[in-house]
Amino acid sequence: MTHELEESLRRLARGSERMVPEGELEEKLRASMQSGEPLRVKLGVDPSTSDLHLGHAVVLRKMRQFQDLGHKVVLIIGDFTATIGDPSGRSKTRPQLSLEETRRNGETYLAQAVAVLDDDPERLEIRHNSEWLAGLDFAELVRLASTITVARMLERDDFTNRYRDGTAISLHEFLYPLAQAYDSVAVRADVELGGTDQLFNLLVGRDVQRAYGQAPQVALTVPLLEGTDGSEKMSKSLGNTIGLTETPEDVFTKAMRVPDRLLLKYVTLCTDLEVDAMEPLLDSDPVGAHRSFARALVTLYHGSEAVPAAERRYDEVAKGALPSELAEVEVGEDVAPGGRVEAAALALHLGFVPSKGAARRLIDNRGLRVDGTPLADRSAVLDLRERPSFVFQSGKNTFVRVVWRPA
Repeated sequence: MTHELEESLRRLARGSERMVPEGELEEKLRASMQSGEPLRVKLGVDPSTSDLHLGHAVVLRKMRQFQDLGHKVVLIIGDFTATIGDPSGRSKTRPQLSLEETRRNGETYLAQAVAVLDDDPERLEIRHNSEWLAGLDFAELVRLASTITVARMLERDDFTNRYRDGTAISLHEFLYPLAQAYDSVAVRADVELGGTDQLFNLLVGRDVQRAYGQAPQVALTVPLLEGTDGSEKMSKSLGNTIGLTETPEDVFTKAMRVPDRLLLKYVTLCTDLEVDAMEPLLDSDPVGAHRSFARALVTLYHGSEAVPAAERRYDEVAKGALPSELAEVEVGEDVAPGGRVEAAALALHLGFVPSKGAARRLIDNRGLRVDGTPLADRSAVLDLRERPSFVFQSGKNTFVRVVWRPA
């Protein structure tokens, strides 16, 4: 059992930032092996977005490691807590979502999360925290609030900074860590996972579990992943993500663009590649190291059979040629009345950008092209009657053949 325990700890330590308190996870794993009872490993996610990326996958992969070691993971969809809004890392009050919005996002989140998790019911339990939080009466809420002091809440860096700067802190934001902690009580968590920005909330969970007569959970945190821009945290709003549902070609291309200085971190957190083998390869052949990472990433989410075509497309575009296979989109009168459409509006319609304003900024940076020629006028209008078929390009890697189909 000693070797098995050491191997379990070794696997779980890879890509982990902190295990608090030190040594307690080892004790829980040992007790689990002796009793044959799997640990209950909790991850709570607020479905404030419907699209998952590699930043989300870091903690999901840690959950999968627990599953592979024989433990039960409990994925809590925070449909109720998302209506409060997690204040972690926020400099001001976060906008609240409706319960309907969070539930819609939650359905999409689950569909994508199982690309990483084992969906065997023996290994995965899915819960929504509205099950226990929506019906919490006022007396129980008072009891819950009595477990933590205001001084303890103000230990959080974001609350401390906002209080010091005179920035408003709404009372409901204090309830968020308590609600997350109550989730741990509801599912009797042995371990809770989260990003480094969640450590305070996870430790509040330990306090609240003690107050409710439960053994406190171990808090295990994983690093936050920088985006492909190499500076900011991976975020869809910043356009620096690698999405779990993106095409193999896009995944490969974006993987090749990860900055050299972050590649080993991506390898550690996002793949099972051996870091010890990748490190010398990165020194001697950076492009080869990126290719190994890109192949591994495409294989994880699309299968090994998708790798050759994705790599071939990357090489074609890198040489300045059009991809051998182009998606084709038909455009009719609904998009281009009378055959005319503003380039920014077409870019938005095709999903190149989140807004027309973003499309215009892209044009300003010569990032939108028609048959290889950059557009120069941010108000440019395309006449599809004169050019009924053309390649519309965004940036270096997004190509669509637009075909005019009048009614």
